[in-house]
Amino acid sequence: MKKGMFITLEGPDGSGKSTQIEAIKAFFEKKGEKVLITREPGGTPISEKIRTIILDRENKEMEPMTETMLYAAARAQHVAQVIRPALNEGIHVICDRFLDSSIAYQGYGRGLGDCVAVINAYAVQDCMPDLTFLLKLNPEIGRKRIDKEKQDRIEQESIDFHNRVFNGYEELELQFPDRIVGIDANQEIGEIREEILYHIERHLER
Repeated sequence: MKKGMFITLEGPDGSGKSTQIEAIKAFFEKKGEKVLITREPGGTPISEKIRTIILDRENKEMEPMTETMLYAAARAQHVAQVIRPALNEGIHVICDRFLDSSIAYQGYGRGLGDCVAVINAYAVQDCMPDLTFLLKLNPEIGRKRIDKEKQDRIEQESIDFHNRVFNGYEELELQFPDRIVGIDANQEIGEIREEILYHIERHLER
Protein backbone atom coordinates (compact mmCIF):
# COMPACT_ATOMS: atom_id res chain seq x y z
CA MET A 1 0.00 0.00 0.00
CA LYS A 2 1.23 3.49 -0.87
CA LYS A 3 2.22 5.51 2.18
CA GLY A 4 0.15 8.57 3.03
CA MET A 5 1.49 12.10 2.69
CA PHE A 6 2.39 13.94 5.89
CA ILE A 7 1.70 17.70 5.73
CA THR A 8 2.16 20.18 8.57
CA LEU A 9 1.19 23.83 8.90
CA GLU A 10 3.22 26.25 10.97
CA GLY A 11 3.24 29.95 11.74
CA PRO A 12 2.19 32.55 14.30
CA ASP A 13 -1.15 32.27 16.05
CA GLY A 14 -3.86 33.93 13.98
CA SER A 15 -2.13 33.22 10.66
CA GLY A 16 -5.04 31.18 9.26
CA LYS A 17 -3.74 27.62 9.60
CA SER A 18 -7.14 26.10 10.41
CA THR A 19 -8.76 27.53 7.29
CA GLN A 20 -6.04 26.16 5.02
CA ILE A 21 -6.10 22.76 6.71
CA GLU A 22 -9.75 22.40 5.69
CA ALA A 23 -8.85 23.37 2.11
CA ILE A 24 -6.14 20.70 1.96
CA LYS A 25 -8.56 18.13 3.37
CA ALA A 26 -11.11 19.00 0.66
CA PHE A 27 -8.40 18.71 -2.01
CA PHE A 28 -7.58 15.12 -1.06
CA GLU A 29 -11.19 14.08 -0.47
CA LYS A 30 -12.07 15.31 -3.96
CA LYS A 31 -9.52 12.77 -5.20
CA GLY A 32 -11.30 10.07 -3.19
CA GLU A 33 -8.40 9.72 -0.76
CA LYS A 34 -8.53 9.38 3.02
CA VAL A 35 -7.37 12.27 5.19
CA LEU A 36 -6.73 12.64 8.91
CA ILE A 37 -6.63 16.09 10.51
CA THR A 38 -4.86 16.38 13.83
CA ARG A 39 -3.05 18.95 15.97
CA GLU A 40 -0.21 19.57 18.38
CA PRO A 41 0.09 19.51 21.20
CA GLY A 42 -2.69 16.94 21.22
CA GLY A 43 -4.09 14.35 18.86
CA THR A 44 -4.46 11.51 21.40
CA PRO A 45 -6.15 11.34 24.82
CA ILE A 46 -2.77 11.36 26.58
CA SER A 47 -1.39 14.17 24.42
CA GLU A 48 -4.51 16.26 24.94
CA LYS A 49 -4.05 16.01 28.72
CA ILE A 50 -0.47 17.18 28.31
CA ARG A 51 -1.76 20.05 26.12
CA THR A 52 -4.00 21.20 28.96
CA ILE A 53 -1.02 21.40 31.31
CA ILE A 54 1.18 23.24 28.79
CA LEU A 55 -1.36 25.88 27.80
CA ASP A 56 -2.98 26.46 31.21
CA ARG A 57 -2.63 30.17 32.02
CA GLU A 58 -2.22 29.28 35.69
CA ASN A 59 1.10 27.50 35.00
CA LYS A 60 3.14 30.68 34.69
CA GLU A 61 6.04 29.22 36.67
CA MET A 62 6.69 26.45 34.12
CA GLU A 63 10.39 26.12 33.29
CA PRO A 64 11.37 26.29 29.58
CA MET A 65 12.92 22.81 29.75
CA THR A 66 9.79 21.40 31.42
CA GLU A 67 7.76 22.95 28.61
CA THR A 68 10.07 21.43 26.00
CA MET A 69 9.88 17.96 27.55
CA LEU A 70 6.09 18.10 27.78
CA TYR A 71 5.76 19.05 24.11
CA ALA A 72 8.13 16.22 23.15
CA ALA A 73 6.22 13.72 25.32
CA ALA A 74 2.91 14.69 23.72
CA ARG A 75 4.52 14.43 20.28
CA ALA A 76 6.03 10.99 20.94
CA GLN A 77 2.61 9.63 21.88
CA HIS A 78 0.97 11.35 18.92
CA VAL A 79 3.44 9.91 16.41
CA ALA A 80 3.29 6.39 17.84
CA GLN A 81 -0.45 6.17 18.33
CA VAL A 82 -1.89 8.26 15.47
CA ILE A 83 0.44 9.73 12.84
CA ARG A 84 2.69 6.81 11.91
CA PRO A 85 -0.12 4.19 11.84
CA ALA A 86 -2.28 6.44 9.62
CA LEU A 87 0.56 7.10 7.16
CA ASN A 88 1.33 3.38 6.98
CA GLU A 89 -2.30 2.73 6.07
CA GLY A 90 -2.08 5.15 3.16
CA ILE A 91 -3.98 7.94 4.91
CA HIS A 92 -2.81 11.51 4.36
CA VAL A 93 -2.12 13.29 7.65
CA ILE A 94 -2.51 17.06 8.01
CA CYS A 95 -1.22 18.38 11.31
CA ASP A 96 -1.65 21.83 12.84
CA ARG A 97 1.92 22.36 14.17
CA PHE A 98 4.63 19.75 14.66
CA LEU A 99 8.35 19.56 15.48
CA ASP A 100 9.16 22.93 13.86
CA SER A 101 6.95 24.63 16.44
CA SER A 102 9.09 23.32 19.28
CA ILE A 103 12.30 24.46 17.61
CA ALA A 104 10.82 27.92 16.95
CA TYR A 105 9.06 28.40 20.30
CA GLN A 106 11.42 26.67 22.70
CA GLY A 107 14.68 26.68 20.74
CA TYR A 108 14.48 30.29 19.57
CA GLY A 109 11.71 31.83 21.68
CA ARG A 110 12.92 30.39 25.01
CA GLY A 111 16.56 30.44 23.95
CA LEU A 112 17.19 26.72 24.54
CA GLY A 113 18.99 26.26 21.25
CA ASP A 114 19.90 22.97 19.57
CA CYS A 115 18.88 20.70 22.45
CA VAL A 116 15.22 21.10 21.40
CA ALA A 117 15.87 19.48 18.02
CA VAL A 118 17.86 16.68 19.68
CA ILE A 119 15.11 15.92 22.20
CA ASN A 120 12.44 15.91 19.50
CA ALA A 121 14.47 13.65 17.22
CA TYR A 122 13.87 10.94 19.83
CA ALA A 123 10.17 11.84 20.01
CA VAL A 124 9.45 11.59 16.27
CA GLN A 125 11.80 8.67 15.41
CA ASP A 126 12.32 9.81 11.79
CA CYS A 127 8.62 10.48 11.25
CA MET A 128 9.01 13.84 9.51
CA PRO A 129 6.62 15.83 7.31
CA ASP A 130 6.83 15.55 3.54
CA LEU A 131 5.80 19.20 3.27
CA THR A 132 5.52 22.00 5.80
CA PHE A 133 3.71 25.22 5.01
CA LEU A 134 4.90 28.20 7.03
CA LEU A 135 2.19 30.86 7.04
CA LYS A 136 4.19 34.06 7.50
CA LEU A 137 2.42 36.84 9.34
CA ASN A 138 3.67 39.66 11.55
CA PRO A 139 3.14 38.39 15.13
CA GLU A 140 1.58 41.74 16.09
CA ILE A 141 -1.17 41.21 13.51
CA GLY A 142 -1.73 37.59 14.54
CA ARG A 143 -2.11 38.49 18.22
CA LYS A 144 -4.77 41.08 17.39
CA ARG A 145 -6.87 38.35 15.75
CA ILE A 146 -7.14 36.41 19.01
CA ASP A 147 -9.46 37.58 21.79
CA LYS A 148 -7.22 38.59 24.70
CA GLU A 149 -9.54 36.81 27.15
CA LYS A 150 -9.13 33.54 25.22
CA GLN A 151 -5.35 33.62 24.84
CA ASP A 152 -3.55 30.62 26.34
CA ARG A 153 -0.29 30.71 28.31
CA ILE A 154 1.91 30.77 25.20
CA GLU A 155 -0.23 33.31 23.33
CA GLN A 156 0.01 35.63 26.35
CA GLU A 157 3.80 35.84 26.09
CA SER A 158 5.44 39.18 25.24
CA ILE A 159 5.70 40.44 21.68
CA ASP A 160 9.49 40.13 21.99
CA PHE A 161 9.05 36.40 22.59
CA HIS A 162 6.76 36.04 19.58
CA ASN A 163 9.17 37.99 17.39
CA ARG A 164 11.98 35.60 18.37
CA VAL A 165 9.70 32.69 17.47
CA PHE A 166 8.94 34.22 14.08
CA ASN A 167 12.65 34.77 13.42
CA GLY A 168 13.19 31.13 14.35
CA TYR A 169 10.62 30.03 11.79
CA GLU A 170 12.36 32.09 9.11
CA GLU A 171 15.68 30.45 10.02
CA LEU A 172 14.09 27.01 9.66
CA GLU A 173 12.70 27.97 6.26
CA LEU A 174 16.25 28.78 5.14
CA GLN A 175 17.67 25.58 6.64
CA PHE A 176 15.10 23.21 5.09
CA PRO A 177 14.07 24.71 1.72
CA ASP A 178 13.13 21.30 0.28
CA ARG A 179 10.51 20.74 2.98
CA ILE A 180 9.41 24.11 4.34
CA VAL A 181 7.46 26.39 2.00
CA GLY A 182 7.01 29.97 3.19
CA ILE A 183 3.62 31.49 2.33
CA ASP A 184 2.70 35.17 2.69
CA ALA A 185 -0.30 34.97 5.04
CA ASN A 186 -1.25 38.59 4.28
CA GLN A 187 -2.74 37.43 0.97
CA GLU A 188 -6.40 36.67 0.39
CA ILE A 189 -7.50 33.25 1.71
CA GLY A 190 -8.08 31.97 -1.82
CA GLU A 191 -4.62 33.03 -2.96
CA ILE A 192 -3.01 31.25 -0.02
CA ARG A 193 -5.05 28.13 -0.77
CA GLU A 194 -4.02 28.07 -4.43
CA GLU A 195 -0.36 28.48 -3.55
CA ILE A 196 -0.51 25.63 -1.04
CA LEU A 197 -2.35 23.28 -3.39
CA TYR A 198 0.14 24.06 -6.17
CA HIS A 199 3.01 22.84 -4.00
CA ILE A 200 1.10 19.73 -2.91
CA GLU A 201 0.38 18.82 -6.54
CA ARG A 202 4.04 19.32 -7.44
CA HIS A 203 5.05 17.00 -4.62
CA LEU A 204 2.57 14.33 -5.71
CA GLU A 205 3.95 14.44 -9.25
CA ARG A 206 7.47 13.52 -8.13
